[in-house]
Amino acid sequence: MAFRNLREQIEALEKRGDLVRIAEEVDPHLEITAFADRAVKEGAPALIFERPRGSTFPVAINLFASTQRMRAVLGADSPAQIAERCLALIEGGGPRSMIEKLRMLPKVAELSRALPREVKRAPCQEVVPDEPSFEPFPILKCWPQDGGPTLTLPMVYTRDPETGAPNCGMYRMQIYDSRASGMHWHVHKGGAEHWRKARARGERLPVAVALGGPPLATFAAMCPLPPDLDEMFFAGLVGGEAVEMVRCRTNDLLVPAEAEIVFEGCVKPDELRTEGPFGDHTGFYSLPDEYPVFHLEAVTHRRDAIYPATVVGRPPMEDCYMGQAVEALFLPVIRRQMPEIVDLHMPFAGVFHNLLLVSIRKAYPGQARKVMHALWGLGQAMFAKVIVVTDEDVNLRDYGEATWKVLNHIDPERDVEFVMGPIDALDHASRLPCYGSHAGVDATRKWPEEGFTRPWPDEMRLPDEALKRVDQIWRKLDIPTQPRP
Repeated sequence: MAFRNLREQIEALEKRGDLVRIAEEVDPHLEITAFADRAVKEGAPALIFERPRGSTFPVAINLFASTQRMRAVLGADSPAQIAERCLALIEGGGPRSMIEKLRMLPKVAELSRALPREVKRAPCQEVVPDEPSFEPFPILKCWPQDGGPTLTLPMVYTRDPETGAPNCGMYRMQIYDSRASGMHWHVHKGGAEHWRKARARGERLPVAVALGGPPLATFAAMCPLPPDLDEMFFAGLVGGEAVEMVRCRTNDLLVPAEAEIVFEGCVKPDELRTEGPFGDHTGFYSLPDEYPVFHLEAVTHRRDAIYPATVVGRPPMEDCYMGQAVEALFLPVIRRQMPEIVDLHMPFAGVFHNLLLVSIRKAYPGQARKVMHALWGLGQAMFAKVIVVTDEDVNLRDYGEATWKVLNHIDPERDVEFVMGPIDALDHASRLPCYGSHAGVDATRKWPEEGFTRPWPDEMRLPDEALKRVDQIWRKLDIPTQPRP
């Protein structure tokens, strides 16, 4: 694993000159947001606020806020290579002979090394305050209209009340008072499913909230994994090393032993409270709504704990780079199910769920529409409001080229289709919460088999010989150029 804990990540950033310590007192109420927002948008280093107003715990922010930082967390230059390695480990049928069984032993051993490992003692339990409270911690109020200070980078651990299967998700938690917060898990999320099952049984749901620890664990908490895949096993699989876990002091849940801070508590079966507004990753405030309440029952932390946080807002922000890594990591997985997909991209301005660009190797009529519908049926891709499908020769990351080709390739009435389905809970424009319309755009070249009988023109291109000759003369004359606006 690239970093065993938050401290190793901070040390590596500092050695690389990619972290700035701010010794001046800064207010967690809006001021840290102003720093974090400016730092991301200007490409500045990660930040540690050593004297947040009203707290003795330093705040670390923007630790994931660049492509280079995410590569360091993943321990590889190419997330796709990690995905291919993980797929090679978990794919394949059972062995049919003794020789095949022997060949599988290294694979089984590597999978075993990735399983979370329980330990008896842990840094995250060095300090146990007598009175559990949120108040000592520099919890950020990020935006002016936010309903209150909010935990923004929590790993929330629960277990399925029926099967005991663990789940770890990242759900914001608005602080109500010293021992209560909101639990903002959307109806589609694993934590919400566990709560619904506990509510049906008339039981409270034990919950543990960890801040910090192995950065890969934090990353895994926000990944759109299948419900039956343990996020901590996924972190171990990606990092090639088990995440060490320790049992909580007041319940049976396991949390990362290397975490900075742990909040232990529960969510009751029938208690809801208004949560929000909250300045969200869409760049708009998500609206107030009723959510379950987390009751704090115990706090543990490192002796010199660091409080990790993030700020979301109008992109680009830190979560964009985490999402970019998710995109690269899961592309090989999606290709296993839809091999015609060449590339897939979510532009930052699309805030994950608003726009999904896909290029395909088109082999038959209607294939673009097949891909759209397959993606809408695939995990969190079901939230994609607009899916645009192009031919394989379109560079999806060159927005000028992509826009030019898409708009030249479509007849809007013919090539845009609308369907109804689940919508991200943060979509403020949908007609109903969590339910609305999606648009699919077939921007591939149209074939006669799709009813297109006109000739499809070629793109205008100069021959390579002419371009090479002009380039030689251009360089010789040293013709001045101006960057395009």
